[in-house]
Amino acid sequence: MLKLSVCVLLTFAVEANAQSDIVNPTQEQKSRLQQRREQVDRALASRYYRYKDDIDTTYIIRPQTKWTVVGRLNVSGAEIESEGMEDGRHFISEMKANKKVTLSVGVSYLGLSLSAALNPAKLMGKYHDYELNFNLYGKRFGFDFIYQDAKNFTGWHDMDGMERIDLPEDVLSVKTLNVNAYYAFNHRRFSYPAAFTQSYIQRRSSGSFLVAVSGQGQQAKLNWDQEMKLKMSNIGIGGGYGYNYVPSRNWLLHISSLPTFIVYSKTSLTIDDTKVPMHYHFPEVIITGRGAVVRQIGNKFLGLSMVFNFTGIGDKENLAIHNMKWRARAFFGIRL
Repeated sequence: MLKLSVCVLLTFAVEANAQSDIVNPTQEQKSRLQQRREQVDRALASRYYRYKDDIDTTYIIRPQTKWTVVGRLNVSGAEIESEGMEDGRHFISEMKANKKVTLSVGVSYLGLSLSAALNPAKLMGKYHDYELNFNLYGKRFGFDFIYQDAKNFTGWHDMDGMERIDLPEDVLSVKTLNVNAYYAFNHRRFSYPAAFTQSYIQRRSSGSFLVAVSGQGQQAKLNWDQEMKLKMSNIGIGGGYGYNYVPSRNWLLHISSLPTFIVYSKTSLTIDDTKVPMHYHFPEVIITGRGAVVRQIGNKFLGLSMVFNFTGIGDKENLAIHNMKWRARAFFGIRL
């Protein structure tokens, strides 16, 4: 009986020791893990700070901290205007989508970022549309990618000799894709990221000429007295200018405009079962405007930014369509 008890105790002690080795790694294992972490950290830091050979650090620098945590309040909206002539009478209409409001939190470590967003109205069942915003702002190249599937447009329609008609929700459904990409020539001294992602800091005022490519695709369906279907695809090429103004230390004001002229356009309009011809009318444009205000306070920063997209096609003597999409953002962040 004594031998059996000793064997059981020895077996338990061996198993416990093995489990302890698994749960509590040895000093050698800890050392290996630490080395791997340090290797990854050095690689990220080298990638993050290698900018020094590509920019003028008198004008632009990277933050000297590894971590950035930022909270954002995002508000976006869309509007469609049409104007033209029908049976010799002038008409104009305006439709606006419900504003979308989201809250988001982002965490960045040496340039690697992760973020999550929450739409309170959607959680409460008050917002049923879908919208995707994806933005990349680099010192040389960047783009905005915006997709919206909306059915909550409301508005009005005016025609000469008639009373204004109010248009309720659910009569207009629209799917829209807006894309705008830029290249900054003076990327050594001018920084889009300083204004919109705060991954750089603009130390002195500077501007840059920009070249841009824009695209817009849209499918719209209106069910009112008649059924109208509109499909359009537009690609524009152009350029503009952006300027970062640093009025005093820790302040940054940004403004930029990127007008592009449409070089490819395919548009079709169907009313009931009748196709209405739509011809290219110069100038047809896609314009992207951006603005921002950023304030640095020690290791903290706060500010406002806005991106505005405008597309104009057609002419008022027949049918002109104007699309507007905008997004405004308030943010507060801490660098650690």
